[in-house]
Amino acid sequence: MRKPLLAALAGEAVWPPPLWLMRQAGRYLPEYREIRAQAGDFIALCTTPALATEVTLQPLRRYGMDAAILFSDILILPWALGHGLRFEEGEGPVLPPLRDAATLAGLRPERVTEAVAPVLETVRRVRAELDEAMGGTAALIGFAGAPFTVACYMVEGRGSKDFPAVRGMAYRDPALFGRLMELLTEATIVYLAAQIEAGAEAVMLFDSWAGVLAPSPFRAHVIAPATRIVAALRARFPDVPVIGFPRLAGLSIGAYASATGVQGLGLDTTADPALASRLVPAPVALQGNLDPLALEAGGAAMRDATQAILAAMRGRPFVFNLGHGIVPSTSPAHVAELVGLVRGA
Repeated sequence: MRKPLLAALAGEAVWPPPLWLMRQAGRYLPEYREIRAQAGDFIALCTTPALATEVTLQPLRRYGMDAAILFSDILILPWALGHGLRFEEGEGPVLPPLRDAATLAGLRPERVTEAVAPVLETVRRVRAELDEAMGGTAALIGFAGAPFTVACYMVEGRGSKDFPAVRGMAYRDPALFGRLMELLTEATIVYLAAQIEAGAEAVMLFDSWAGVLAPSPFRAHVIAPATRIVAALRARFPDVPVIGFPRLAGLSIGAYASATGVQGLGLDTTADPALASRLVPAPVALQGNLDPLALEAGGAAMRDATQAILAAMRGRPFVFNLGHGIVPSTSPAHVAELVGLVRGA
């Protein structure tokens, strides 16, 4: 019997729909906070297989989700390329701003596979646990940041509301920006392929900042790299689905889904599920898109929003999820209630 998540991503209208949540392993769980304290810093947590495996599996033990997503970060790839990365408390990721050809030339794509070896070991351990000790019904999702979103952090040097430095580079120095995007696209293929070889049964491409781009740059810097990545992975691993998440892409989600060849499309919180169902080709599974703050609020707000999404998605391939990651102040009891609501649909 095919795992529910994989069945939905293969185009089956599974009902009740499979369910997992972005950032389902994280600070809202007391057991996560205990492990995080043991690890010291965040990169150490991501690159210590025993700890990362435990954190990945915690929400499945508590809630019985239909998928585990590898505990890692979208910026592990630039870290693996030799670009500096640290996480500041209250500020998030900080990197050396990449603004010139010399800095770009210092990146080392040949070291990626070796650098991410601990992450791949986590993938192997989680897959073994899912298949041997946890019933074999939950799938393992690997992931990477999409090239544009990773470039946003590398060029800007930190998070931003609209990433003016990276957008400006794309206009003012398209040759330099193009070389960066080429390197990141090829490195992403290598990284995701390695995760699949280690045991990931599906992979997700997070383009968290796709929505800051105008339509033409969106096609060039979001759709085109994703198309290359999906094609390369499908050529080697035809049975492993790819989920794309072009956050805040608006009406461009239809073009993204059609052009890239993804088997699943993540909807952000702003997307209208009924409209998305019309824009995205029917074989592509939609995934989403409960507002994380509705989950935090719980009660009638969460129940009503959940039922509306379920009603809009019944009859098509669908994976229930959030429209962005769980916020740390969410009560674990609200997540348990949400799982019950979806499973009872």
